[in-house]
Amino acid sequence: MDLCHVPATREKGWYLALMAPNVKGPNYAWLDPSRLYCHPQGLRDCVADLLQPFQGDAIDMVAGIDAMGFILGAAAAATLQKGFLAIRKAGHLCVQTVAQPYTDYSGREKVMEVRTDAISPGLRILLVDQWVETGGTMRAAIKLVERLGGVVAGVAAICMENSEGGKWIQEHYKCSHCVPPRLQPRFDQHQ
Repeated sequence: MDLCHVPATREKGWYLALMAPNVKGPNYAWLDPSRLYCHPQGLRDCVADLLQPFQGDAIDMVAGIDAMGFILGAAAAATLQKGFLAIRKAGHLCVQTVAQPYTDYSGREKVMEVRTDAISPGLRILLVDQWVETGGTMRAAIKLVERLGGVVAGVAAICMENSEGGKWIQEHYKCSHCVPPRLQPRFDQHQ
């Protein structure tokens, strides 16, 4: 699909076909959504689909998770006319932070951090990331927000896999993703 083509009928998830499969090996995610972000209508429809379940919900700020969650998170924040908070991998913020260790989708131990002065008690945060595979990264972001007294208003990602961690997040928080139910098994199996 080229970056200018817009289908006549745009059902939820049509833009998923813009994603490219991994050609570099097991240290990379199995799909690369970056081409979706280059497609103006695809990006708009993706963000609209992510935000649709939160229509009318109280959201004070959007937080995007390092690094690809920054793209969707900033787009969602602009659409909602809210501020954007970057939740970073450790070592990138030069201000006072709180840190949370986690294990990412590839099994690597990492640390995530967020600035301490951006979240006040009761602030309602929509957490956005590109993908929730095992749930480790998103759960670390949830812990950071909650440790600072914030409230997780929701979790949004292009795909939330039905892994143990993905299911836990969906059971405990309002969630949104872009994969239609008929395609979910293919995404869960990385096909």
